[in-house]
Amino acid sequence: MKILPSNSTLLVIDVQERLLPKIHENEEVMKSVIWTIDLAKLIGIPILLTEHCPEKIGTTPIIIREKFEETEIVTKTYFSAVREGNLLENIQKGRKQIVIAGTEAHICVQQTVLDLLELDYEVFILDSVVGTRNPTDKERALQRMQQNGAEIITRDMLAFEWLEKAETELFKIVLNKFIKNT
Repeated sequence: MKILPSNSTLLVIDVQERLLPKIHENEEVMKSVIWTIDLAKLIGIPILLTEHCPEKIGTTPIIIREKFEETEIVTKTYFSAVREGNLLENIQKGRKQIVIAGTEAHICVQQTVLDLLELDYEVFILDSVVGTRNPTDKERALQRMQQNGAEIITRDMLAFEWLEKAETELFKIVLNKFIKNT
């Protein structure tokens, strides 16, 4: 199935200050998270951010956090962002496709994805925009989430599906700002 801009929400999970330095290829993950948020904002896709126990592992780095309104930030204690209920309250009604970025792939990302799938959401995981401390954990998490019904996608796949067509001003902007520069 295609990812439709009118049906999508971007969910960025737990990209937090004290955890981020331990993430494998953390600079690339961070750049990819920012790229994805900026793309979503330009296209008009709703965005949400979670922070897991921020008093213990820190908040989201300001370069990312400042891209979100306070109402788009969900604090949680469960590994799954779905368990506490306030995430689902923030997803706009009728939007059943959730695009996932964040850390850690085998913990909070995976548990959130599995819960969203159980609730009949269509879930898409950006392979280069999720991270873990151990690359093997990421590989196994992506496999497990895919086996359970999530689709693994790339940044380009997301950009072109959200765009839907060429020959528009938005297409030209995205092509020049997001595609040609990567």
